[in-house]
Amino acid sequence: MAANQEADRLAGEHVTLLRVHAEVQARCSALLVAQAARIAAMEAQLIVARAATVRAATALAWEREDRAALEAALPGLGRRVALGRQIAVLQARVHDLTHTLHGRDLAGQATRAPTLDEPLPAAWEASVAAADLVICQTGCMSHGDYWRVQDHCKRTGKLCMLVDQPDGLQIVRIHRPGEVLAP
Repeated sequence: MAANQEADRLAGEHVTLLRVHAEVQARCSALLVAQAARIAAMEAQLIVARAATVRAATALAWEREDRAALEAALPGLGRRVALGRQIAVLQARVHDLTHTLHGRDLAGQATRAPTLDEPLPAAWEASVAAADLVICQTGCMSHGDYWRVQDHCKRTGKLCMLVDQPDGLQIVRIHRPGEVLAP
């Protein structure tokens, strides 16, 4: 009888172990299914990310080709861009100076720039001599002033900027000394 009881106890333990083993096996199977689903989702995300990378790299390559073709078609483009930036800085500077000097009275004279037919005040002549750039409003210049300004720029070696529309300096022509200009 003791042998039968031992056998019954062992059989009960065996059944319990088999039941626990089945539960663990089911939990592991569920984890494997969930992990496989996560891996599949990550692989899909990876494919989308790779496609986006390829698309971006291709677009960048096309842009580089387009830029190279544009630079080849327009020699001196880099210099033109640099001059454009310099003009923007100078426009802001002129705007600031215009607002600073507006309404101020210098030694009893209004702050307007004298025409070239009038003698220049010493302070104005000194500032023109120290300037990196001479900016002239073409709409307010007489024909003679236009040529005298060009001659002044040639003699002093200054860059001469003729402003067609002084409001905001929207249209600007830049002429190097020595260039032949039409009025």
